[in-house]
Amino acid sequence: MTGTRVVAEPADLDGDAIRAVAAGATPVLAPDLLDRVDSRRREMLAALEGAGPVYGVTTGMGAQGGVLLDEDARAEQSHRLLVGRAVGGAPWLSRSETRAVLGVRLRDFLTGDAGVSADLCRWLVTLLERDVLPAIPRDATASAGEIVPLAHAFAHVAGAGQVLDASGTAVDAAPVVAPLEPPVLGAKEGVALLQGRPVATALALLRVAEARTLSRQWAVAVAAELDLVRAAPGPYLPEVARGDDLLAGVLDRVRGRRDPRDLRETQVPVSFRVVGPVLAAVERAADGVEAAADRSLSALTDSPAYLPGRGFASTPGFHAVDLALALDGLRTALVHAAQNGVARLHRLLDPRLTGLPAQLAASPGEAGMVVVHKQVAGEVAAVAGEKPAVLRVADTALGQEDVQSSAPAAAEQVRRALNVARRVLAAELLALHQARLVGWAGRSLDLDAAGLPDTPADQPRGDQLAGLAALLRAGWPDPSYPSAPVSEG
Repeated sequence: MTGTRVVAEPADLDGDAIRAVAAGATPVLAPDLLDRVDSRRREMLAALEGAGPVYGVTTGMGAQGGVLLDEDARAEQSHRLLVGRAVGGAPWLSRSETRAVLGVRLRDFLTGDAGVSADLCRWLVTLLERDVLPAIPRDATASAGEIVPLAHAFAHVAGAGQVLDASGTAVDAAPVVAPLEPPVLGAKEGVALLQGRPVATALALLRVAEARTLSRQWAVAVAAELDLVRAAPGPYLPEVARGDDLLAGVLDRVRGRRDPRDLRETQVPVSFRVVGPVLAAVERAADGVEAAADRSLSALTDSPAYLPGRGFASTPGFHAVDLALALDGLRTALVHAAQNGVARLHRLLDPRLTGLPAQLAASPGEAGMVVVHKQVAGEVAAVAGEKPAVLRVADTALGQEDVQSSAPAAAEQVRRALNVARRVLAAELLALHQARLVGWAGRSLDLDAAGLPDTPADQPRGDQLAGLAALLRAGWPDPSYPSAPVSEG
């Protein structure tokens, strides 16, 4: 996606706009909005003159928060804050993730809470417009808030740091950034760049979209699986979703893609019967993350924030516990959905359920799909064993930071869960393809886009799984259509 998004108010950079920025759009800031940002900064600077000690601005930070800075130290404070806290490293956030972080940081600053200059806001737009993207560590969670990843994100303004090249590799920022003439940081701008929760908020908005897409993709595959096992329609009837519009939508998608023939009279295993509630739980958890991210976009997250009429106030806005809890909930829902997918895959290898050869093998002695099942079952078990990120607590910084929400870590766990869940769905799609090759005559998904071989004989499956997972990440099969691509088999 390219193009522009006009921003007349901070709220114009909502979740959809941030996702558009991640995909390549550039914000265009209204002059009146920038005038208001500069007006607030002038107020803040005037208030600073008689404010006494202001944490991180006229004092040190952490255990040095009670140490007043002299004039020379205050002049260097913004630069020192960024350079001294950039202690992370590779792997880095992707380019689209980084663009989303810059978009959320921009919205934070446009509210005026941080008291930064319009020039700093314009700089963030320049980075997005030129696609000059700082290297931000993917794993940097030991601080309260997001100080470490944000120090990396903006160390380039202090003459340090790295940016991503076209391949996503980190290179020295100075030769890339200097010709663009970054602004000189003034009072309070260094601490403002380090505060808040733009990383977790941005990543949450991106993960929500991926989770919703995956749920719809899964419904496509499940409908074909239900046809393969000749599942009776009971668990998918509209009456099952009484009082639950979200579940009703999931069941509608599953029913709309079925072509049931010769239905069995006995029940199919639980993993097939509960697909509606399981996928609805993923979408419900995604809605919870979206709501938390929306609150985060509007929240007062700067600290110390400049509040007209009140002066400088320390705030807890960096502690994104609601966002962390929502992300942990989404991860749990995704892992549960993946576990159900693994169970269905196992059942698809059972001739008592499908009427096809055991393990979907082409002939006795061949492995068929059994090793594919073992592989993804192990991957799911690995992510299922991770401790919820919000429970990672460590007393750091001499008692100043004695608790963390670890929201960025929660977002990273969701990313890993999504990747494994796609692998499970890819394995299910591969099994459906194999079922057709070994004798299933029902309607199945058109997997031509995956370039899968038309022979059922044993073969290396790793590249096939990876290829299907990549197609799923790109949005295939397109869940926006009434029915997924199908062919008669």
